[in-house]
Amino acid sequence: MNSPLELRRAANWRAGLRRSLLAVQQTEPPPVEGSLTRMVGLTLEAAGCQAAVGDYCDVIAGNGARIESEVVGFAGDRLFLMPAGDAHGLGPNARVIPRQHAGTVQVGAQLLGRIIDGNAQPLDGLGPLGCTETVRLTGRPINPLSRQPISEPLDVGIRAINSLLTIGRGQRVGLFAGSGVGKSVLLGMMARYTSAQVIVVGLIGERGREVKEFVERILGPQDRTRAVVVAAPADAPPLTRLHGAWLATAIAEYFRDQGVSVLLLMDSLTRFAQAQREIALAIGEAPATKGYPPSVFARLPQLVERAGNGPQGSGSITAFYTVLTEGDDQNDPIADSSRAILDGHIVLSRRIAESGHYPAIDIEASVSRAMHEIVAPAHFDCARQFRQMLSTYQQHRDLVAIGAYQRGSDPRVDQAIGLWPRMQHFLQQDVRERVDLAASLAALDAVLAEEKT
Repeated sequence: MNSPLELRRAANWRAGLRRSLLAVQQTEPPPVEGSLTRMVGLTLEAAGCQAAVGDYCDVIAGNGARIESEVVGFAGDRLFLMPAGDAHGLGPNARVIPRQHAGTVQVGAQLLGRIIDGNAQPLDGLGPLGCTETVRLTGRPINPLSRQPISEPLDVGIRAINSLLTIGRGQRVGLFAGSGVGKSVLLGMMARYTSAQVIVVGLIGERGREVKEFVERILGPQDRTRAVVVAAPADAPPLTRLHGAWLATAIAEYFRDQGVSVLLLMDSLTRFAQAQREIALAIGEAPATKGYPPSVFARLPQLVERAGNGPQGSGSITAFYTVLTEGDDQNDPIADSSRAILDGHIVLSRRIAESGHYPAIDIEASVSRAMHEIVAPAHFDCARQFRQMLSTYQQHRDLVAIGAYQRGSDPRVDQAIGLWPRMQHFLQQDVRERVDLAASLAALDAVLAEEKT
C-alpha cells in the first residue's frame, strides 16, 4: 500500500503532466486554413493561412486529391507554395491546410534494398516502408571541432583513383565532366567496388530510364540489399528534386549515426542547384551569376557539409557528387562553387573519352586534398613521380607526334616517352574489372620500375 507521501508525489506528478500538456496545446494552436488565390508558373499563392517557410501544406484540388506543397516564401499575409506533385485539377479558392510537425522524414533499417522517390514514397511496389524513426529532412549541423579527422584510405576499386587520387573515408569528392563523358558509369563502378557497409544513391534530375538500369545492371541483387536508392528524375517537380537530395543525405546521416560506414553517391549536384534556381526565380528572387540566384550558392554548402565523418563513436559518410560542367567549362558557376567546398575533384576529359580511353580521368586536373594525410610517404612520392612523368609527356606530346623532338635532347622527356605506353595502360580499366588498393599500388610501382632502373 502506498504511503501518503508517495500518493502526494504521484498527484503532483500528474498535475505537472497536465500543466505541460496544456502548455503544449496553448503553444501549438490548430492550423489555420486558407485558400488558393493565384497560380503563376510553378508557384501557388495562398491567403488566410498561417505557416512558416519550410512547412508543408495540403492543397485540396477540385477532384478531392491532396497535393503536397511546401512554403518557400511569403509577402505580407500571402504565402508562396511550391507543389511537390502534379498540380493538375487545382482551381481558385482551393483549400490550403497547413500541416503540423512538418519537415521530418521516417528512416530505419527497413529502407535497405528499397527504391523511393523524393517524397519518401516507395517506387518498387514492395509495399509500405514500415519505418518508425524520424529525422529532420534538412539535418542538424555538426560542430566542426567534434568531427573525426580523415585518417583512413578508402578502397574504391578503381586503379587510377586508388593510387594517384587516394580517397579517405569520410571525404567529399566531386566528379566534374560535361555530358556523355562517363560520370554515371564511373559512379556505378564505385557503387559496386567500394568497401562500404551501406550505399545511399541519389539520382537527382537525371534520365528516368537510368533508375532501373542503375538498380538492375550496376547494383545487382547482391549489392542492392545494402543500398537505398532515392530517385527524383528530370520530369519531377523542382521541389521533389530538391527534396530528393535532402532525403538521400538524411538517410546517410541516419546510418552514420548508427556507427556505419556509408557511401553516398549523388548524381547530380548540378541538378540540385538547378532545382533551387527554378524555385528561387519562381518566387521572384533576382538572378546574380549567369542566371543563378544567391540562394543557390547558399544551399550547396548546406547540403555538402552534412556529409563526412561524424563525432567520436559514430560512422562516416564518404560522398561522391557528380557536377555537370556545361559546355565543358570548368569555370561554370556551379562547378567553381562546388570545387571550393569539396575535399577533392576528379575531372573527366572529353578529349580523353573521345580517344576511347576509359575511365577518362584527367590526372593533371584532378586532386585529392586528403591524400597526403592518409597514405605512406613512399606511396605519395610514387604518385608525384607518375604525375611528373605524365605532365612532361603531355607538354611535349605535339612535338613527339610530328617528329620534331630528337631523342637525347632532354633525359626527362626521354623517360616520359619510354613510360608513356605503360602509363596509358595503367590509367585504363574495364568497367567489369575491380582493382583493390594493394593491387593498385603494386601496379604503380611496376610502371615506375623502368624509371628507377
